[in-house]
Amino acid sequence: MTAIYLIGLREGLEITLVVSILVAFLVKSDRRPLLKHVWAGVALAAALSIGFAALLQFGIAELSSAHQELFEAIASICAVVFVTWMIFWMRRMARHMGRELRGRMEEAIGTGPLAIAGVAFLAVVREGLETSVLFYAAAQGAADSAQPLIGVTLGLLTAVVLGWLLYASAVRINLTRFFTWTGALLVLVAAGIFKYGVHDLQESNLLPGLDRYAFDVSSAFPPDAWYAELLRGMVNFTPAPTVAETIAWLAYGIPVLVLFLWPARKPAPTPAPAA
Repeated sequence: MTAIYLIGLREGLEITLVVSILVAFLVKSDRRPLLKHVWAGVALAAALSIGFAALLQFGIAELSSAHQELFEAIASICAVVFVTWMIFWMRRMARHMGRELRGRMEEAIGTGPLAIAGVAFLAVVREGLETSVLFYAAAQGAADSAQPLIGVTLGLLTAVVLGWLLYASAVRINLTRFFTWTGALLVLVAAGIFKYGVHDLQESNLLPGLDRYAFDVSSAFPPDAWYAELLRGMVNFTPAPTVAETIAWLAYGIPVLVLFLWPARKPAPTPAPAA
């Protein structure tokens, strides 16, 4: 549940920041009557994201066992691609997001109500669909089916509260540092999801080596121990992983984490014009 809470918190805060930027732009420019179009776009995006999550969760039950394993593997790999793209995109665009969203909204106001709702819808639905895929991939193998839903709900609610407090200027947090730390943790979560996807490929007989273990420390990590459950939930640690699972976790987690934490290159200063 901890890993899914982190996903809900990270993705939810991105959504609330986007919405707060759009709302603040309309409020500060004395265009409050247009807020209803923004909320309509947000509601439609939320409904589509929830419907997509339900389709993933319940539609998979109609497939055969072998097809379920293959579908879960594909969903896990897609989730890894989404989360990798998302954390690097947020690191690059965080400083310019407000200006870009305000520019899009200004253009939409001149077009009409549907365009205003469309800007809000497109800004939210991308994060919503990503959250649905990440939630489905991270929830696979949960011992209690209610825990993933509780985790993502608590994460989203926490994000809404933080977003409202930021909008009301009641709190000020270092968003760059927040997204850096949560992004690094999400890299570890994504490595675990990728490892789970490789395991599903092995169970669907698309990859060999299901019976070849890299190590076995089951005696030190009993399944009912709290620390074993915490490691399994956060990074999908299993006491007896296969060789392919271990290689997948290391091959993704180490280089992506190093690239993400590597200091971004600052742009060269613009030379002053000649006198």
